[in-house]
Amino acid sequence: MNFSSDRDNIFALKNALREADAVIIGAGSGLSTAAGYLYSGELFEKYFWDFQEKYGIRDIYSGGFYPFPEMTEYWGWWSRHIWVNRYNPIPSDLYERLLALVRDKDYFVLTTNVDHCFQRAGFDKKRLFYTQGDYGLFQSVRPHGASKNKTYDNEEMVQKMVLSQGFEIAEDGSLLVPDPGKIRTTVDPGLIPICPDDGCTFVPNLRSDDTFVEDGGWHEAAARYGDFLALHGIEAEGFFTVDSKKDVDRTYEGKVLFLELGVGGNTPGIIKYPFWQMTYGSPHATYACLNMGEAWAPKEIRERSICIDGDMKDILGEL
Repeated sequence: MNFSSDRDNIFALKNALREADAVIIGAGSGLSTAAGYLYSGELFEKYFWDFQEKYGIRDIYSGGFYPFPEMTEYWGWWSRHIWVNRYNPIPSDLYERLLALVRDKDYFVLTTNVDHCFQRAGFDKKRLFYTQGDYGLFQSVRPHGASKNKTYDNEEMVQKMVLSQGFEIAEDGSLLVPDPGKIRTTVDPGLIPICPDDGCTFVPNLRSDDTFVEDGGWHEAAARYGDFLALHGIEAEGFFTVDSKKDVDRTYEGKVLFLELGVGGNTPGIIKYPFWQMTYGSPHATYACLNMGEAWAPKEIRERSICIDGDMKDILGEL
């Protein structure tokens, strides 16, 4: 890729990273797309061809909303969906390269991604806040009673469901298709996951409506994020800082870099708008946006913004 039009911005971002005392990463789906998680094309055709033939589903994203007639088939889809995006090896080293840029910095990650790539790539668990859920967790479809605020690790359950469809799993976690003709779209009825605390069926712990479970780990991560902002002199408002236990350090004079990666317009109120607002309210902050086709900043912070329109694989390679 030719960076001639963005050469100055690449240089500016290198300097901002080098000089930053703290880096706050905000990551959206574009980062995982750049890492190789494509919801259509080769990946979809390899693992979901039979659902495409049977129901006309054209990509992994839209398949997540399909009204399957039977729970055995619902879980046939979702067990594959989860395994491919959560337990299969990460398709590239992009997240590891990002970690190399901030490993020696005081950093924190806020992300709407649910594939858990940050932790799998080696980022410190206590410096991560997954706001929208995790493919690796289940919750009750109707959280109440003992299940009200709980989530449940799902790797073993998901593994049994994909194996029951005829798949195999390699030592590195890769989902294998030994014989396409013997793959079925349903799981064994006895493998439909049931919540042990309330007897309801499980669903993936993904934010889609007001039944989404924000468990104890979610609230602890929210509090750590709020504390991190406060420690670095950042005033913030929003659901993710409500549990912060610390007052803003108004004497903080270090340099803060808000590094936004692949955040689109789907949920701008979680990362993009707060990053703009916090940069505007913090003279010691710089805002950087890396995105394909959507790299820009409002005029109020433009002089303290670095916007690079391009493929993140190439941009991080330059950095």
